[in-house]
Amino acid sequence: MANNDKICKGEIQISGSKSEYNRLLILKAFVNELKIGNISNSDDSILLDKAINSDEPVINIGHAGTAMRFLTAYLATKVGKEYILTGSERMQERPIGVLVEALKKIGSDINYIDKIGFPPIRIRGKNLISNDISLPANVSSQFITAILLIAPFIKNGIKLKLIDKITSLPYLQMTISLLKKIGVKVKFEKNIVYVSELKKNVMTDILVESDWSSASYFYSCAALSNDAEIKIKSFSKKSLQGDSIVSKIYKKLGVSTIYDSEKIVLKKKKNFKLPNSLEYNLIDSPDLAQTIAVTCFGLGIKCDLYGLHTLKIKETDRLNALKLELKKLGSNVFITNDSIHINKSKIDFSNIKIKTYNDHRMAMAFAPLGILKPIIIESPNVVSKSFPDFWDKIIDIGFKINKV
Repeated sequence: MANNDKICKGEIQISGSKSEYNRLLILKAFVNELKIGNISNSDDSILLDKAINSDEPVINIGHAGTAMRFLTAYLATKVGKEYILTGSERMQERPIGVLVEALKKIGSDINYIDKIGFPPIRIRGKNLISNDISLPANVSSQFITAILLIAPFIKNGIKLKLIDKITSLPYLQMTISLLKKIGVKVKFEKNIVYVSELKKNVMTDILVESDWSSASYFYSCAALSNDAEIKIKSFSKKSLQGDSIVSKIYKKLGVSTIYDSEKIVLKKKKNFKLPNSLEYNLIDSPDLAQTIAVTCFGLGIKCDLYGLHTLKIKETDRLNALKLELKKLGSNVFITNDSIHINKSKIDFSNIKIKTYNDHRMAMAFAPLGILKPIIIESPNVVSKSFPDFWDKIIDIGFKINKV
């Protein structure tokens, strides 16, 4: 794939935020009258929706980490039902023990089938009980959200204490905001979340904002181009999504964001002087790390990103995958357990094959480099996990794609 003109222009639509929609799918399972607009067309969301409505005793959610966490909690509430919840080989290497042990404190019946602390798990649905529970806050925010999403449907609700510094705080705030929209009383103070039992719905029609994580790849395209004007529909300045911080980060890399009614316009700034380096703590938005790291490499500037400890337990070990693929391109890069560091590198590559490691974000993060030189993305269909029509949208703004 390539963009020989180094110009990115066009108007595109990105589907609803996977993060928002997946939360709403669980809430809709309890509140049937809830209507959701601008739904996500991602594989993860389709899998989760299908699983919620399935009567099959074995549910395999493949690589969908969000679905694994949310379903572990949701299926525990299905009184009288029994399920085996499993996933891909990689999913069976991703820990679930913190969530399972917390759910056991409110009466759930969950057992490990193979390795303790990891899927697959056997879940027998029960009437759960109100209780005070604690969770380490420096692990996946999805563990916290999984419990909060079922809390309003437990008699007398729950009190959840979060221990240590919270990772990905905006995702927790998103969950609380959506709960409040449907009428749940939630109080969040001093690392304690109080969730009351839902008595009466307030809102039953919710429009999902388009996905800022998906928009990040077009910010990268704009930054790497010589000229760019990319219009993306269904975004607002006031967002529930932590990844909306991408607009502020890329402002430092020469991309302006204009909010025009219900869309954003990304523009390459003329005669912009790039910084020598970019340093950022992404503890609240780690899904942006791959995109930003690759952009900085492409721009030839130093990059230091921190707060990335959760990336090691994603679809792949994202820190290691980033290091390996950037080195192929000639980058001087090193990683720690929670950071990546890219030294200023000379851009000298052509038709290098980028391995994607069954990770949608690896494919999409590296794709914008096609503006600089032709690049080959292996297993391109992996993008369907979160952004099935990504390649069509890339073509719409000026890229040329050939099958190899």
